[in-house]
Amino acid sequence: MVAQTFVAIAETFIFGKLGTEALAGFALVFPLMMMMTMMAAGGMGGGVAAAMARTLGAGRRDDARALVVHALVLGAALSMLFTLLAWTVAPALYRVLGGTGRALEHALAYSDILFTGAVVIWANFFLSALLRGGGDAATPGRYMLMSSLAQVPLSYVLALGIGGWPGLGMAGPALSSLVTSAVSALLQARALWCGKLGFTPGLGGLALQGRLFWDILKVGLIASFSAFTANLTAMLVTGLVGGFGVAALAGYGIGVRLEFMLVPLAFGIGSGLTTIVGVAAGANDWRRAVRAAWIGSLVAGLGIGTFGWVVALLPEGWARLFTSDPDVIAATVAYVTRVAPFYCLFGVGMTLSFASQGANRMTAPFAAGIARLLVATLGGWYAVEILGWGLQGVFVAIAVGMITFGTLIAGPLLIDPWRGRT
Repeated sequence: MVAQTFVAIAETFIFGKLGTEALAGFALVFPLMMMMTMMAAGGMGGGVAAAMARTLGAGRRDDARALVVHALVLGAALSMLFTLLAWTVAPALYRVLGGTGRALEHALAYSDILFTGAVVIWANFFLSALLRGGGDAATPGRYMLMSSLAQVPLSYVLALGIGGWPGLGMAGPALSSLVTSAVSALLQARALWCGKLGFTPGLGGLALQGRLFWDILKVGLIASFSAFTANLTAMLVTGLVGGFGVAALAGYGIGVRLEFMLVPLAFGIGSGLTTIVGVAAGANDWRRAVRAAWIGSLVAGLGIGTFGWVVALLPEGWARLFTSDPDVIAATVAYVTRVAPFYCLFGVGMTLSFASQGANRMTAPFAAGIARLLVATLGGWYAVEILGWGLQGVFVAIAVGMITFGTLIAGPLLIDPWRGRT
């Protein structure tokens, strides 16, 4: 997950090499891309891992064997949905968010490639979730580390070219992501079918069962809705920022990319919590589940918070890693100094959301996601239109939304810890 964070930094650097319009174009695609990534890895992927963990915790080995195929069928269906959205709705969405001219062209060049091959991204994350849900985090971690290390130089060459070849521009990093995801997915599938979890998944004569789909969906749907609200927040905020021009949009793209860089760190700890809490819940050991949730979330909050505080103290140096445009730098600094200090609460909220998936206790994350959406978007509009705070007002609203998110997830668990249902 740390390696994936550095991939995000490197790709932002590559977009900066392609120009301000490329940075703005990526900012347009970012919310939809993040929605798919968070659903595949943390939303529905979390539902897959939680279902596998609870099934094994309860000793239902045959259901665990069948769950593999059910998860992959569900992943294929969801990937096709995102491909269809990218082909039909995405261009209009990017225009609504403020995309015009070269920025819009860059957005479409990246989006068309990435979402057309969405099936390999979903397969990669769902296979990882199955292995993690069975207690094997090392195998997907090893293969994703390998793919992350390969993705950076491949993205650079495909985007900027080599020798006399000019490269593919924005399409390059998108193609690189698909290639490395496909390789990782194939390696994880081989590990799974070689009995890495102590059994071989069933294929022949297997009838799809609604109850096994529901084992995934009863957590995955709510978790995915939380991912949807998070990315709807990003889309609406992008629309507010887009009204201040291309430089503001590019600066926001660099700033919000920092948030994306920290998501893998929360995911790395949170995915472990999904398994530990899920197995404990399946075995009806709720004290262990709650203890694991707090230890993991506090560790994540400290690590992510430290990173946020460091960047908030050196905002201009961070911005200059990706651009030399003074207007873009100013917008990035405005975002980082107002939002990054509260990444600690974001980390606590994110990891507790993963723990809640394992416990099948999704009410608090659901409410927190909606609250963050309302605070960040309506608050941003109010700050701009009523208070006249301009672009800085939008960033203040984002920070308050982040505080709300972490508090509303941690507070209920502190006041009323999980316990078995009668």
